[in-house]
Amino acid sequence: MLKTLTKAALASSLLVSFGAVASANEALMDLQDDATQWVMPTGNYANQRYSTLDAINKDNVGDMVPAWTFSTGVLRGHEGNPLVVGNTMYVHTPFPNIVYALDLNDEGSIKWKYEPKQDPSVIPVMCCDTVNRGVAYAPAQGEGGKNLVILHQADTTVVALDAETGEQVWSVQNGDPSKGETGTAAPMVFKDKVLIGISGGEFGVRGSVTAYNLSDGKQAWRAYSTGPDDEMLFDPEKTMSLGKPVGADSSLKSWEGDQWQIGGGTTWGWFAYDPELNLIYYGTGNPSTWNPAQRPGDNKWSMTIMARDADTGVAKWVYQMTPHDEWDFDGVNEMILADIDVGGTERKALVHFDRNGFAYTLDRETGELLVAKKYDPAVNWATEVVMDPNSDQYGRPQVVAEYSTEQNGEDVNSTGICPAALGTKDQQPAAFSPETKLFYVPTNHVCMDYEPFRVAYTAGQPYVGATLSMYPAPDSHGGMGNFIAWDAGTGEIKWSLPEQFSVWSGALATAGDIVFYGTLEGYLKAVDAETGDELYKFKTPSGIIGNVMTYEHEGQQYVGILSGIGGWAGIGLAAGLTDPNAGLGAVGGYAALSKYTALGGQLTVFTVPDQTASAAPAATPASAPADAAAPATNN
Repeated sequence: MLKTLTKAALASSLLVSFGAVASANEALMDLQDDATQWVMPTGNYANQRYSTLDAINKDNVGDMVPAWTFSTGVLRGHEGNPLVVGNTMYVHTPFPNIVYALDLNDEGSIKWKYEPKQDPSVIPVMCCDTVNRGVAYAPAQGEGGKNLVILHQADTTVVALDAETGEQVWSVQNGDPSKGETGTAAPMVFKDKVLIGISGGEFGVRGSVTAYNLSDGKQAWRAYSTGPDDEMLFDPEKTMSLGKPVGADSSLKSWEGDQWQIGGGTTWGWFAYDPELNLIYYGTGNPSTWNPAQRPGDNKWSMTIMARDADTGVAKWVYQMTPHDEWDFDGVNEMILADIDVGGTERKALVHFDRNGFAYTLDRETGELLVAKKYDPAVNWATEVVMDPNSDQYGRPQVVAEYSTEQNGEDVNSTGICPAALGTKDQQPAAFSPETKLFYVPTNHVCMDYEPFRVAYTAGQPYVGATLSMYPAPDSHGGMGNFIAWDAGTGEIKWSLPEQFSVWSGALATAGDIVFYGTLEGYLKAVDAETGDELYKFKTPSGIIGNVMTYEHEGQQYVGILSGIGGWAGIGLAAGLTDPNAGLGAVGGYAALSKYTALGGQLTVFTVPDQTASAAPAATPASAPADAAAPATNN
């Protein structure tokens, strides 16, 4: 009996309209299984960012050329990627969060443009540039319903737009910018709901995810990252962590006093969904403040992988990767769902490349920890994650005292910590190929000096409490990034490509035996999926922090990428900052970027002329995210 849930949460879980749910869910799953389209920010529910299109392949990608371009009319950092539904492409921008619908039948002409009116006072409350990671698409709900495009604005307004006209259907306020709450994450549509996260961990925001009804925008359920069990939607006896119930007040016991109320754990990353298990997966961010001495305890459930029931929001299992974070190693990076071999047994796995430099493979049904290995050899803040279930340290990283910012003390500069606060990987999503069974991961090869100091909380003001500086990992290739191929079953790097700057672009793997990614200098690159050999590169007008996507139109395959330097790595250029310690330490670390790129905001769409297109392979149901013999998902 679930005694700790609020009456409202329980009531909402009982009001599910199963007929509408099945219809909407099946319609969207059918769309994600059509390789000619790209209907979700992540490509599919499994977050694999894989396409079965192969007309552009390793034999002809060297002939790829730009087919057409589109200027967004906005500068600053362009994260995320467009959607393609039918003959329409939906393109989003950073603040002010314009949405364009482009007609692919008419050379990308503008069908409609939506430009929200937002108070520019939200801009300084946005931690690391004015980015937005994309819109979501929702098929019509029942007879007379409209296809929707869902936008999460910087000011936390969630807007549902008529996909055909751009007219507003409904809107709802998800947070309060005056308290530091902002919106940067892409929504995820599932069943008859849309899931929305919240940003603002550097302002003492209390993290949450909220499910809204697609029909009218009303709140279905909300789950906080910290606090009382009923507000986190935790069942103390049934919500599990590493095989054991979390117990009552698991979060409250890990904070001092009421610090959990400003405890961070924000949810500005990506969401995954397993329709067969009916579970939603996501990660929570850093605890507030960045000065660990001010918040004793494990600070649960910041830095945590969450698995929640899609209908009720109740947590089935959780795993905290970095208890009592001392380095701002956010846990929001994407969860990739794939069926892979681990120790000779095929497992329904969840794979997560964390900011802390460890790559985790877990059983996505039970939360069992299967693999936890460093995916950059430079990582030094911890020696290992304990894998012995009988140890009282099971699942915990073993911190190296030299790099412990709390042990070294306030107002002490801890030097040589690897990775830097922006992590071995930030939100830029990896890709998985069910053909090679490898994960393709854009990474940061960056270390830092970190000096915590005491800070007071004031609503709406920065609540950081640390000064940082960043630089390339010493005794290495001299650059600040690598693009790697990773075996998540064994925890091994198969190949690694050094880059001068961090790889801040989301990857794309295809059945053409190639993998695409972008660079901060502005190059779109294509490499051999098996060997990593470079096959193609083209320099776009501005640095790339967007995610590569692909689609087919009139029998021709296209590859699209947003370029526009910015984000945390490019905040110096994006915001005109020059103090090396500004941008939470990134300005100095990436100062050389100004020699290679400048501000911009452009979509570039590529193709191979005279390509011989082969029919996209038939997809199997999305409930089996990664069967190598018959890939379940195409995008």
